Amino acid sequence: MGSRSSHAARIPDVDSIRRETGFSQASLLRLYHRFRALDWNEKGYLSRVDLQQIGALAVNPLGDRIIDSFFPDGSLHLDFPGFVRVLARFRPVDDEDNGNRDPKEPEPLNSRMNKLRFAFQLYDLDRDGKISRQEMLQVLRLMVGVQVTEEQLESIADRTVQEADEDGDGAVSFLEFAKSLEKMNIEQKMSIRILK
Repeated sequence: MGSRSSHAARIPDVDSIRRETGFSQASLLRLYHRFRALDWNEKGYLSRVDLQQIGALAVNPLGDRIIDSFFPDGSLHLDFPGFVRVLARFRPVDDEDNGNRDPKEPEPLNSRMNKLRFAFQLYDLDRDGKISRQEMLQVLRLMVGVQVTEEQLESIADRTVQEADEDGDGAVSFLEFAKSLEKMNIEQKMSIRILK
């Protein structure tokens, strides 16, 4: 156990990262080793190219959109705290996470609302705060490829936007998106069990 904490001491700002993300020290250590392995030329940061080397992202139809989420505001470099903040959204929600949280504290990164915000931004391609029919269609094309006809995709996009669009503006806002998914167990579906 002593060697594990001495390794964790090499992680910059480990205590603040642990408080912000909810990851255990052991999980942070595993993620730090993964970060360093992805940073194969020891730059101290990751680029899009580094993340594209992850096999699961390379074959995921939304892989590029997921990679974009690691680089907000067009940044080119991803440091370890940024890497862990994005992954924290996929940390399973513990029963203790739902306990009596101090309202003055920021919402946990793995909260339902933060998971929904992450999912929403995968669809909101132009980042205008709305998912248009065209954006929905573009993401559907990525997800299903050639297995569905263009006519079927357009029908799915039209129906999806129409069902979620409560104010009739032809697009889905974040609140409409969240409401349309209120019965879905996002906390479970957007969790990766190894990220405790």
